[in-house]
Amino acid sequence: MSRISRFGVAAAVGLLGLATACAPGSNTSAPPSQANPSSVQTDPAKMGDVTLLVWDQEVRGGQDAQMKELNAAFQAKYPNIKLKRVSRSFDDLKTTLRLALSGNEPPDVVQANNGRSDMGEFVKANQLVPLDPYLKAYGWDKRYPQSVRQYSQYTPDGKTFGQGNLYGMPQVGEVVGIFYSKKKLAAAGLQPPATWDEFQSSLATLKSKGDAPLVLGNLEKWPAIHVFGTVQGRTAAPDTIKQLGFGRKGASWKTEENLKAAQTLTDWVGKGYFNDGFNGQDYDPAWQSFAKGKGTYLIAGTWLQADLGKAMGDDVGFMLPPGTSADAKPVATGGTGLPFAITAKSKHPEAAAAYLNFITSADAMGTLSKTGNLPVADTSKQEVSGGLQKDVFTAFGKVVESDGLLPYLDYATPTMPDTIGAALQDLLAGKAKPEQFADRLEKDYGAFAEANG
Repeated sequence: MSRISRFGVAAAVGLLGLATACAPGSNTSAPPSQANPSSVQTDPAKMGDVTLLVWDQEVRGGQDAQMKELNAAFQAKYPNIKLKRVSRSFDDLKTTLRLALSGNEPPDVVQANNGRSDMGEFVKANQLVPLDPYLKAYGWDKRYPQSVRQYSQYTPDGKTFGQGNLYGMPQVGEVVGIFYSKKKLAAAGLQPPATWDEFQSSLATLKSKGDAPLVLGNLEKWPAIHVFGTVQGRTAAPDTIKQLGFGRKGASWKTEENLKAAQTLTDWVGKGYFNDGFNGQDYDPAWQSFAKGKGTYLIAGTWLQADLGKAMGDDVGFMLPPGTSADAKPVATGGTGLPFAITAKSKHPEAAAAYLNFITSADAMGTLSKTGNLPVADTSKQEVSGGLQKDVFTAFGKVVESDGLLPYLDYATPTMPDTIGAALQDLLAGKAKPEQFADRLEKDYGAFAEANG
C-alpha cells in the first residue's frame, strides 16, 4: 500500500534499543541464498527456542485485530518461537525502518513499502532476504498468482520492479475507490454514479446543497496521489499508467491525458469540491470527519473498510471509480498491502519464513476477512457479512479479474514519492499549473527510466 515520516531519530534509536534487548534464540540458520528448497526446514516446532522481532504498521482497528489474533494463534501452536511485536503507523515506520536496517540488530520481520524508494533501495543494499527458496518449499507460488507476486519482486540490483526475486509476502489486497454516504446521496436526490460523467455531475449537485462533496486530508502529501490516480485512470490508457508507475521507459508525463487529469483536480479545487484546508489536514482526521458526516465522497483505499464500516454502519458504500460508460472495463489504483519481508541480518530466517507462511495461509485469509480486512488470496472463498464488506470484496474481485489494477504512481522512482507528493500539493494549492506539474514529474521519471534502461 502506497501511503513520509514524523517519527524522530530519538524514537528510532529507542526502537533499536528494543531490538538489541531481545535475547536471540540459540539456533541460527544459513542465509536462504545458500539454501535450496529441499533443505529448508518448514516445521517451526523443530527450530529450537527463538525470539522474532516483528515490525508492522497494522495500527488501525481491523488491521491491529487480525495481527493480534494471528500472533496469538502462532505462539499457541509454536510456543518455542516468541514474538516481540512493534507496531507503528505507516508514516512512522517509513523512515524508522531505513535506519533500523542499517543497524547491527535490525528486526527479523518487517513490513516494507513495495516501492523503489523503500523495498527497491533495501534490495539494492542487500538488506532483505530473497524468499525464492521458501517460495518453493512452502508452495507460495501456488498460493499467490504472479499478478500478485510481481508487486514484491525485484531483480537483485533493485533496478527492475515487478520481475526477479521475491522479497515479500503480502496479506491484504488493496484497491483505491470511492466510499460514499448513502444517506447524503439520497438526500440530494442522487444514486451512486454509474459513469464518470455522472460522478462529476453529482459533485456539482452536492456542492449546491452547501457541503463540500469530497473529503481529503493531504498534509502528508501521499493521499492526493490516490485522488490523482483515480482521475488519471479515466483519462489515460492503463498500459501507459503501468509504464509510468513501474518506472519503465516508453511513456511520458507530458501528455494531453495527464494534463487533463491535472486540470480536473485544479477545477475541483476552484469549484470548492474539497473540504476547506484539505492541504493542511492530516489523513486520519480527514477520513474520521467523513465517518462523522463531513462530505459525501471519500476517495481512498480499502484499508479503511473495517474502520468506516464500524463507524458508519449501513450508511457507507464503496464502488470502483466509474468509467466512461456503465459497462466499461474497471480500472483502479491498487495492488497489495505492504508485504512482510525478512531482513538480511536476521539470525532466524527459517523461523521468520515460517511466521510469514502462517500469517498468509488459507486460515489467515479467513481471519483477515473476519476482522474486516481484504485478503489478497482466496478472496472469492471468504464468507462476507454483506454491506460494505461485500462492496469491497466484489470490487476487488472485479478489478483483479479484468486485470485492471494500476500501480501506485509513487512506485516509479526512488525519489518519486517526494516528487509527486510535493507536486500535487503545489497543484492543489494553485502554486503550479498542470504544465508545471507534468514537467516536474517528467524530470524525475524521465531521467530515471532512461538511466535504468
